[in-house]
Amino acid sequence: MGKSLVPPGGGDDIQGIDLKKALEERYLAYALSTIMHRALPDVRDGMKPVHRRIVYAMNEMGLRSAGSFKKSAKIVGEVMGNFHPHGDQSIYDALVRLAQSFAVRYPLANGQGNFGNIDGDSAAAMRYTESKMTAVAELLIEGINEDAVDFRDTYDEENSEPVVLPGAFPNLLANGATGIAVGMATSIPPHNAAELCDAALALIRKPGATVEDLLQYVEGPDFPTGGVIIDSRVSMLEAYSTGRGGFRVRAKWEVEDTGRGGYQIVVTEIPYQVQKSRLIEKIAELLIARRLPLLDDIRDESAEDVRLVLTPKSRTVDPNLLMESLFRLSDLENRIPLNLNVLSMGKVPKVMNLVEVLSEWLAHRREVLQRRSRYRLAAIERRLELLSGFLIAYLNLDEVIRIIREEDEPKLELMKAFELTDVQAEAILNMRLRSLRKLEELEIRKEFDGLTEEKAEIEALLASDSKQWQTVAWEIGKVRKTFSKETELGARRTRFAEAPVADLAAIEQAMIEKEPISVVISEKGWIRAMKGHMADFAGLQFKDGDQLKVAFHAHTTDKLVIVTTGGKAYTLGADKLPGGRGHGEPLRIIVDMDNDQAVLTAFVHDPARKLLVASTAGNGFIVAESDMVANTRKGKQIMNVSLPQEMRLCVPVTGDHVAVIGENRKMLIFPLEQLPEMSRGKGVRLQRYKDGGVSDVRCFAMEEGLSWEDSAGRTHSRKKEDLIEWIADRAQAGRLVPKGFPRSGKFS
Repeated sequence: MGKSLVPPGGGDDIQGIDLKKALEERYLAYALSTIMHRALPDVRDGMKPVHRRIVYAMNEMGLRSAGSFKKSAKIVGEVMGNFHPHGDQSIYDALVRLAQSFAVRYPLANGQGNFGNIDGDSAAAMRYTESKMTAVAELLIEGINEDAVDFRDTYDEENSEPVVLPGAFPNLLANGATGIAVGMATSIPPHNAAELCDAALALIRKPGATVEDLLQYVEGPDFPTGGVIIDSRVSMLEAYSTGRGGFRVRAKWEVEDTGRGGYQIVVTEIPYQVQKSRLIEKIAELLIARRLPLLDDIRDESAEDVRLVLTPKSRTVDPNLLMESLFRLSDLENRIPLNLNVLSMGKVPKVMNLVEVLSEWLAHRREVLQRRSRYRLAAIERRLELLSGFLIAYLNLDEVIRIIREEDEPKLELMKAFELTDVQAEAILNMRLRSLRKLEELEIRKEFDGLTEEKAEIEALLASDSKQWQTVAWEIGKVRKTFSKETELGARRTRFAEAPVADLAAIEQAMIEKEPISVVISEKGWIRAMKGHMADFAGLQFKDGDQLKVAFHAHTTDKLVIVTTGGKAYTLGADKLPGGRGHGEPLRIIVDMDNDQAVLTAFVHDPARKLLVASTAGNGFIVAESDMVANTRKGKQIMNVSLPQEMRLCVPVTGDHVAVIGENRKMLIFPLEQLPEMSRGKGVRLQRYKDGGVSDVRCFAMEEGLSWEDSAGRTHSRKKEDLIEWIADRAQAGRLVPKGFPRSGKFS
């Protein structure tokens, strides 16, 4: 007998709940926890909880920027034990990143020891490294002990921690942030602090400023690793206006002359968050795979700075073309996303634009100013209370001494005699005898007058919105001066440039190794590419019942045009063709070719050439080969034909006349100018027939005459005077072919 699942007591305390509702509640709680306490930064100080706790812990430990270093393990232990009950390695990883000058635009931690490098090498263990705060971190936490922000209990309720930092530095945009929460993510690239301060000051002067107005000051992201942004101002305005978008960042490079007409390319800055060692590995893999035919070698000559040396295959290689091919295939060009998804006022996840982000930071700075002012005002009032008591004591010194010496309850007597408060009376009783000097009285009066004046200023500040904004602007101005573009840390590192207009075809060719091939297509539509230029195609093998349709020489960098009997043209890259082993692959697998169509012809694409196309019904027109290029598998309809009619001929256009031969062996010659040039259509009638259709067409120059080959391989030629009886206008019936013309009805 099975064990009963009902607990003792009959199960009266069991409550039934809806599984769907329970899962929704629990998953929502998890999602909110991830969003609020782990992944998204606060718009006010730009920090996630772990970073905020690291900075606060360093401040509590007294690790100021001008002071000494402490072991990172000690800092991590302090953070983990008091504020952040998670793994020590995750805390140390966060600390390490705050100290990496190549990862953070304005580091918040000053690291001593091995903190990793741009190659992707990890930092030394926390017991070997030391850290302290930087001046930027001190700005973020300035005023923390002056009631500038709210505090909350820590996880064990033994300490308290700040909900947000005062944030005198525009950290959210200056250092950026990335994070993946549940159902949402954030990605904010770093920016230049001086530009952000200028934009914030402009927003104070003109509260209704637009994103476009602020972009006069904020040029765009400013990455710690430099690089070149090649996005247009229009796309950047769109990104900052919506809070979503991205930036294309390229490596900075220059050409170095190596003498004798040779050169090498030197890359001095790589895109943000790209590991240099992985980048070099990828380029080396592309070299081995022969995807970079213009590049001969890559060397890493980096020391503290980045220096990658690229050697071209030859001195004739265009450096711009070489770099464009590298930008396409490697991380020398990278896209940095922008997703300004942050916690608005620490509570609501929201995608903001540039104006909203700076406005919330300014509102926070104003609130911090008000709170610190009230804190200072309260301190001044407490001090003034004491000082006024001291002054009363000095004015009545003899009586005060008498009361203290003679009365049993001097404190109560003092309060009654001079109308003192409890605090004042206690302070007088605690005065030292040496404080009774005349000089001390003068100093107290001086301090009293100074504090009274300061109190009036603070009260005026708290009563005036304009004075508050002036003070906020003054504070931001100080930060702007500290991190101005004239300083080493504040100087803009990322530049802007227009992406060069490159020939796409030339770039594609630059990414393909140029090798000779022989293209073979069978009657049944099987295609393959044999290596090298074959001298004879007679020895090719095909499947049973199949035979050669067309074969020609090409190179792997060529584009091929395949024309079908259905009037369609397909374009293939010669480097994409199946190899010569076996019989190749069916063309219908590579392109969307209808089953009722067959291959008419194929050739290497020449954009300067024109072709004459003709259907079995004898209609035709001229089409530019550039109009036949198709960018998709579906191909491009060139000639409009429907069964039983098919496209039969596709011949190059040369000379000034056209010779047409029908299946009835009648030939007609007419001027080429009588044929229209179109990109698509049915065409016009070439020759009129009672029965049958067209057999062959040839374009020729009348001055050179018309020639053909007979079945024995002999060449026959007819000059203009010999062809007069066949010359007429287009769409005539023509006359029987001259003597000696092949019985096949073909010119060759």
